[in-house]
Amino acid sequence: MPAGKPKFIPLKERTAYHRFEDVIGCKWSSSVVAAVAQGVKRPGELERFIPGISTKVLNERLRKLVDFGVLSRTEHAGLPARVDYDLTEAGTKLAALLEQVRQLNLDHPASPS
Repeated sequence: MPAGKPKFIPLKERTAYHRFEDVIGCKWSSSVVAAVAQGVKRPGELERFIPGISTKVLNERLRKLVDFGVLSRTEHAGLPARVDYDLTEAGTKLAALLEQVRQLNLDHPASPS
């Protein structure tokens, strides 16, 4: 077979894309990443900062973003217990990409249909 354009995406790559879409493709994930990038670190603050997100969805997104390696979770001892979220190195890169996409959207708004 001659070298050139592949005929399909290999299973390993498809699996990686699907995993990425599951985590980042959710409409709330980009909002959570952007909020943490702006310094909003605690779950209650995030819930107030992101209009319309429910506690259940926020907790699900935070768990997935931590599992995917975009956010880190730090538990602080004491009463009341406190949890903070921060961007990982990968999260910082993703936040920069999301900001570029946001800026592109601002620079090129969709034309009315």
